[in-house]
Amino acid sequence: MAAIPAPVPAVDAATGVLTGATAHYRKTLRDLEGVFSDDQAFARRLAAAPGEVVYDVYEVQRSQAPGDLIFGTSILEPGVVGSEFHMTRGHLHALVDRVETYYCLRGTGVLLLESVPGGIETIELRPGVVAYVPPARIHRSVNTGNERLITLFCYPADAGHDYEIVHAANGMRSLVVRAPGGGWALVDNPRYRQRDA
Repeated sequence: MAAIPAPVPAVDAATGVLTGATAHYRKTLRDLEGVFSDDQAFARRLAAAPGEVVYDVYEVQRSQAPGDLIFGTSILEPGVVGSEFHMTRGHLHALVDRVETYYCLRGTGVLLLESVPGGIETIELRPGVVAYVPPARIHRSVNTGNERLITLFCYPADAGHDYEIVHAANGMRSLVVRAPGGGWALVDNPRYRQRDA
């Protein structure tokens, strides 16, 4: 008897939903305690809507073999906590020489990149932009717009994720915040703890 083939993955560019995904996870406000710098603003938002969805991730992973790829979509909802825009937790690949690409399908945002010693770079995301994450860069997506930020990502299947490097430093060196006159600005994270290079 022939094996039933896996469904061919397809992305709905309007919603970011990836049919044929092998995994889906969702992060709510409750899941992101300690990620935002303004604890009081976070506590107020959490009390009002603890189950509010901040982002969803759909991915296709066929194996963890070197040479294979993982790809998927990230759907980051608009919003702010204090002056900070909604963002993903951020991570470094466990195998630090692995790279990643992001293709923006919808919305506007910033891909925040940080070297392990703390150097910061930003890539503005808008539909059609392809962002490249070099080796040994912590990276985080930030939604600076008023609609969902939807990106298509791809990285080596053996890359792994290190979230602890971000948590241990109390976040990334810089925060992406709402600028007083509109738009976004980059400011120092007052809680940042310098890590060993």
